[in-house]
Amino acid sequence: MATIEYKGQLYSCEKNESVLDALLRQDAELSYGCRAGACQACMLKLEEGAVPEQAQRGLKDTQKSEGYFLACSCYPEQDIKLDSADELATQPSKVVAIEMLSDEVTGLSLTPAEAFEYRPGQFINIHKAEGVVRSYSLASVPALDEPLQLHVRRIEKGVVSGWIHDQLKLDDEIEIDGPYGECFYMPGDQQQPILMIGSGTGLAPLYGILRDALQQGHKGDIHLYHGSREPAGLYLQDELKALAAKHDNVHYLAALSSEAQLDGVAHGRALDLALQQLGNLKGYRVYLCGNESMVQQAKKRTFLAGANMKDILADPFTVS
Repeated sequence: MATIEYKGQLYSCEKNESVLDALLRQDAELSYGCRAGACQACMLKLEEGAVPEQAQRGLKDTQKSEGYFLACSCYPEQDIKLDSADELATQPSKVVAIEMLSDEVTGLSLTPAEAFEYRPGQFINIHKAEGVVRSYSLASVPALDEPLQLHVRRIEKGVVSGWIHDQLKLDDEIEIDGPYGECFYMPGDQQQPILMIGSGTGLAPLYGILRDALQQGHKGDIHLYHGSREPAGLYLQDELKALAAKHDNVHYLAALSSEAQLDGVAHGRALDLALQQLGNLKGYRVYLCGNESMVQQAKKRTFLAGANMKDILADPFTVS
């Protein structure tokens, strides 16, 4: 067991317990979000002691050298003294549109108070009271959409998704920070074929990346497979069919893995259908977004199907 000194108080940290879990268990106040090392909302600064290398994975070299680390990824092996990291640079954003995209997915549009530069497919953090932070991917494209657009699936007992679905109103202001993430379109080889596989609201970043690629003149075939277990997880079908009809290089398939049936929707898992239909993925750029288990499995299977690991970009979603 290690001892954590944080804001002048001492906390115990059990074996195989993260710093984040230890502090929350003992009612310490700190921000947190994904618990998976992606959103960086739980960043703290080391004053004394040492933290494992994995606790700094994904941070900039300058942050590492200054002692910053992620509390959710830190399992200390010795006593440590901590300080709060510098506050994340948040800014207020106004809710300018709320639209139900399906029975369980809300489209949320935000206008930041200041200029906000991002790449379609990156994600932002939304801050709720009491230090609760959640990450949502951007479905919008700066050249095409003025507000930031997010797709928010209702999570059972979800603190933030429930708040967005049931309480947030037009003209409300919420705090955001970001953008983060490296899952976005990279111009270069405009003839390179692209495979996109998304589950649930993993469609959000893919919708942004797809439209960004077309906006930048991508000529190679783009195959988008969007899967869900239940019908409520499928949405934007008309918009995606319209894009496929307008662009000869865009191919879209929606899939349901349950026994439910919908006209024009394939039966099976999106990943399985993609690999069955496309076969060899040598030379493809691959984007994988959505359920963490699906994304991890898809990274392995698309690599084995011939895709180069450097061409596989992934954005796994975790549920807090």
